[in-house]
This record gives sequence, C-alpha cells and structure tokens, in this order.
Amino acid sequence: MLDLKLIVQNALRSGFAIPAFNVPYLPMVESVIRAIVDRNSFALIETARLEWLKFEAGGLQAVAQEFTRWQKPEHVRLHLDHVPVIDEDGRRVDYLAIMQQAIDLGYHSVMVDASRLPLEDNIAATRQVAAIAHQAGIPCEAELGAVLGHESGPLPPYETLFASGKGFTKVDEARRFVVESGCDWLSVAIGNIHGSISGGYKDQKKIAARLDLEHLGRLFQATCVPLVLHGGSGIPREYVLAAFKKGIAKINIGTEIRQAYAATLKSTGRISAAQDAVYEYTSWLISAYFGLDDLCEKLAQEEV
Repeated sequence: MLDLKLIVQNALRSGFAIPAFNVPYLPMVESVIRAIVDRNSFALIETARLEWLKFEAGGLQAVAQEFTRWQKPEHVRLHLDHVPVIDEDGRRVDYLAIMQQAIDLGYHSVMVDASRLPLEDNIAATRQVAAIAHQAGIPCEAELGAVLGHESGPLPPYETLFASGKGFTKVDEARRFVVESGCDWLSVAIGNIHGSISGGYKDQKKIAARLDLEHLGRLFQATCVPLVLHGGSGIPREYVLAAFKKGIAKINIGTEIRQAYAATLKSTGRISAAQDAVYEYTSWLISAYFGLDDLCEKLAQEEV
C-alpha cells in the first residue's frame, strides 16, 4: 500500500491532484467511496471540525467508524480537515487534543488551520502539529492566507475581493512558513473561497471563483511543496486543471456534494435517494470534471 505522502508527491510530479471530499453527513461516506472505487480512482474522505458542530458528521470517531465500514485502502484514505486554532466564531480550540485523537483513531493525515493568527504564531502552532504528525508517520497540512467563506454572513462582493487580493497567501511569507513550520502540504489563498456554512446562506449556489494562476506559480516556486486548493467546488474547470500544473496536488470538494445530499433528502425524505445523488455527483466530478478515472493505475506507475 502506497504511503499517502508519496501519493500526493506523485500527483504533484505528474500534474494532477488528489480530490478530497468532505462528508458533513455520515451517510455520504459510503456513496463517495463507492463512486471513487467504481471509477478506479483515488481520493480522500475528510472531515472538518465545523462539520461536527454545524452539520451532522458526528465527530472524529463517528466519521472514522463509518469510514472503516466502507474503506478500500487502495482507493481511499481518511484526512482530518480544518481544525482551527481560532474558530469561525472567534473561540480558541484545543487543537492539539483533537490532533492526537485523530492520530489515535488512525487518520492518515491531519490539517491544522492557524491562519487567523499572526505569522509567527501560525508557524509555532503548525510546528507543534507537524511534530506530532511526523512522530506518528503521517503528513501535516497547514494554511497560510485567508480562504474566506466560513465566517457568519455573506462575503463582500467577490470581484472586489479578487481585484484587491485580500487574504491572498504572500509569497515571501509562504517561503518562510514552509521552512520553519515543517508542514508537508500548504493550503493557499489565490482567489478560492469556501462555501458558506451559515444560516440561510449554506444552501445558496456558490460563487464561481477564479484563481490567480500566476500568483499560484510564484507560491509553488517559493515553497516547492504540494499545495492544496480549498473551496474547490464551483471553480471553472479550466482554472482547476491549470492549477494542477502549477503546484496544486490536493483539491477539497465540499459544497457541491453536500448540497446534492441535502436538497435530495429534503425533496424525497429518503436517505437512500440522497446517497444516490451524492454518488452520481461524485462520479461526475471524478470523471468529467477532473478527468481522474483510473487514477489508481497512474499512481502505481509513479511508485518509486
């Protein structure tokens, strides 16, 4: 079985990215894994802290147990997504305890998000988590810059955000951050945004965000580590595929499959129908959108 860190390195070297699917509702786990396996692809199942608190993922252990029921290690691994040091509501989080629990439960990679802190504090928090992860033999993801969208209320106009570069990851900071923090993968802000999780906004169609590909290229040149694109739902395909060639080796998808599940469950009242909707949407993303059918074969060819 290939090591996950090596898998992501192989993706980077080959110019494609590993999809990572968020599962805010536990019945989604089976549907997503089934779609990945049926397309002979490879992806991550991931869960973020906010999905336990604001949706129905149930927590670290609940997701791990559901993943174990359906896991296919040659096709799918389990990732701990966004664990903030300061959360969306401005509260401190006991992030080290969450990281240790995830490692004890067998998660294959973890992410700490200290991006709301000053640079020095972000580096320090990430260094702590990277040390714990590496001791357990797994990769650590971090975030630098501000990938907006999880805050309460609507975003400012997107064109204003993009034109101003507000929150974009800074190249000089990224270079220093990777060296000093010891992170393996870096989530960057280059125009991407998260889907809203607040109140009446969470079911709205997500903004079709653009990506500053030149800025992405500069970030990759400065860091030379696999970069991660959060907020991957709804970004026009040409930007996504171009980003794969400029350093993005992991892409997170949450809003589109979450909304497919929730809308179908609301209209039919049947979990099985909602699961089928997630299966169909995930299959379409893997095949038609990302072009990642038979990814397992490509990864095997890249094994070193």
